[in-house]
Formats: sequence, C-alpha cells, structure tokens
Amino acid sequence: MNQVLRSSAPLLAGILLLMIGNGLQGSLLGVRGVLEGFSTLEISVVMSGYFAGFLGGSRMAPILIRRVGHVRVFAALASFISAALILFPVVTDPWIWTALRVLLGFCFSGVYVTSESWLNNAASNEVRGKALSAYMLVQMSGIILAQWILSQGDPSGFVLFIVPSVLVSVSIAPILLSVTPTPAFETSKPMTLRELFRVSPLGCVGMFLMGGVFAAQMAMASVYASQAGFSLPQLSSFIAAIYVGAVAFQIPIGWISDHMDRRQVILGAAGVGALACVGGMLLPGSYYLALGVAFIAGGMANPLYSLLIAHTNDYLNPEDMASSSGGLLFINGVGAVGGPIVAGWLLGAVGPRGYWLMQAVLMGAVALYALWRMTRRAAVPVEDTSSYVPIMPSASPVAAEVAQEVAIERADEASDASER
Repeated sequence: MNQVLRSSAPLLAGILLLMIGNGLQGSLLGVRGVLEGFSTLEISVVMSGYFAGFLGGSRMAPILIRRVGHVRVFAALASFISAALILFPVVTDPWIWTALRVLLGFCFSGVYVTSESWLNNAASNEVRGKALSAYMLVQMSGIILAQWILSQGDPSGFVLFIVPSVLVSVSIAPILLSVTPTPAFETSKPMTLRELFRVSPLGCVGMFLMGGVFAAQMAMASVYASQAGFSLPQLSSFIAAIYVGAVAFQIPIGWISDHMDRRQVILGAAGVGALACVGGMLLPGSYYLALGVAFIAGGMANPLYSLLIAHTNDYLNPEDMASSSGGLLFINGVGAVGGPIVAGWLLGAVGPRGYWLMQAVLMGAVALYALWRMTRRAAVPVEDTSSYVPIMPSASPVAAEVAQEVAIERADEASDASER
C-alpha cells in the first residue's frame, strides 16, 4: 500500500479534493433548496439531474478524451464544475438548478474517467488491486470530510458554495502537475443488455433497483434530515453515517461472498438493509435511530453494488468480464435517475417515512428476487466463482473495468495455486 501511495499521491490528493467538493454540493443543495422554499418534488428533480448528466457523461467522456486528450478534457470539465457551483446561490430557480446539476453530473463523470485512467496507468499489475482500494477509501473519506465542512458553515449564505468551487479548481493542480505520463485510453465495447440479462437476470434487476437506493442515499438524505427536523450538525453526521457504514461492511461482506453462494449473501444483505429501513420508518424523527439505520442501510447497500458485479462475473468467461461492466453501470444509472424523484414524491406524500419506505421496498425487492433466482438455477461452485472487488456506486466505467481486471488476476492466481 505504501508503494501505491507514493506513486499515486498527487492523483489521490486531487481526487480527494474533487470528492470533498462533490460531496459538499450534493448535501448542501438539498438543505438550501428547503431554505429557498422549493417543494420536495422540485428538489428531487434537481437532485436527479446529476444522475442523468453522469449517465450521459460516462458515455461521452471516452469520445472527448480520444478526440482532444486527457489534459484538455480534465481541465475544461473541472472549470465548468467550478463555475457551475458558484452559480447556484446566484440564480435560485429549480429549473436552472436542474440544468446546472445535469452539467455537474456530466462533468464529474468525465473528470472521474480521466483521473481513474491516470490512476490505473500509474499502478503496476502487482498493486492494481491495492490502488483501487486506496481510491475507494479516498472517495469515501472525501465525502465524509465534506459533511464535516457542511456542519461548520451557513447553508443560507455563499461561502459553502465557494468552498467546493475552490476545492475543485485546486484539485486540477496535483493531477495535471503529476509526473505520471498521460495514459493511453481504451475501454471495452459494452455487452448488449439482452446478452447481459441472459447471463445474469439477478445482476441486471438488482443493479436497476439498487440504482434507486444509491441515488436516494446520495441525493435525498439531506432533504430527509431537514424534513425530520435535524440540526445542521446532526444532518451532516447522518449523511456521514451512510458512508462510514459503506466502508465498515465492504470487506466482511466481500469475504463472506467469496466463501458461499453469492446469491445468499445478496439475499442477506438486501434483507438486512430492508429491515433496517423499516425500523427507520417507525420513528422517522428520532436522530439516534436514524443514525443507526443510516449506518446499516449504507453498509448493506454499497457492498451490494460490488456483490452484483461479482455475481454476474460468476457466469462469465474472464474475457467477457470487462465488457459486462459498462452494461451494468448503464442499468444502475437508469435506476439512479428515477431514484430521487420517487424518493421526493414519497417525502412529499407521507413525510420523512417516505425516505425509508422507498429504500425498504427496493432492497426488499432485491432480496425477494434473489430468493426466486435461487430456485431457477444451480449455484456456481465456490471454487469456480470470481473474486469480490470493492467498488463505489459512483465509479466510472474505467474504475469498473479496473475492478474486473483485478478480479480476473485474482482468479488466475487462485487457479495457479490450486494446480501446484
């Protein structure tokens, strides 16, 4: 790990600043929208714009990079992000905010593709898995730090919008001034959705449903906390608990999934997450209960993303794994676009309980579908399954393909070891 940190320190520093800026604006806009008098539905549309832009950006960014290069794409998109963040408090209109969120999603997607390409290029084959783990930890740390910054500021003013703009602008320096050479950019042609569904119905359905869960957790948590009457420090701690849980449960759940039928682990994680959210519905205004539920719900939902990718890999040949990641990310992105809107409608219809209701229904549906799929197909023998590799739901196709490469390398190592 020390070798990874030494070789990739400038890149990881830039990514940390990017994630702080992104995490801060995502939480801040929900709070500021409430203060500006936006309806819950209007805020949900604003928040969903990011995921629509991210979905489009993940498709367009590779084309832009091939046309003009990594450096120009990264610098241009980071500049757009910095400018857009400043505009939110200047023009407080929900439709303009929606357009700005679409722009942010598009630009952040392209920035992630660029920075992840650099990170992958900087890491040798021997440490690529550790580099991916370090990247995930930096992402989570940035989002958690962003919540602390939010708790120290005034969401009704300008400063909290200026801070992420400055952070994103500064993040360009360590990445562009890095001695790491510009990487060659290649991505695999995505597997068609029809082929992907035929290979893994659970992977496809699960990814779509979990897209709604991830989007609700990432985009609507601050709206729920405001509606529940939490103070700003309580709101920040609530959001941070989601991501702390995601970090805490990744490795244990991954280890378990490598030693038993992965569908059982998907069933268990989704079921526990759904039950926790049902608990949150009972006393939606209780801060300490919400804190615990957020920790469990985030801790179950985020590993499910990696679990569903690993489960799909179990039914693929190694040469097809990379091409499957693009389709799975697209399905997840489609689910994410509608997630905030459904959560916002439920928050408006039934109050704070609606936030937990949506997540309980979606994770419960994943659990039930996993249970049904277990009756339709025999389990893959544990010794023939792929390795679980942690990856964030906000990852771009580049990080997803790197995770697939790591899984293939680990499978090859295990195969060589068994033959000795």
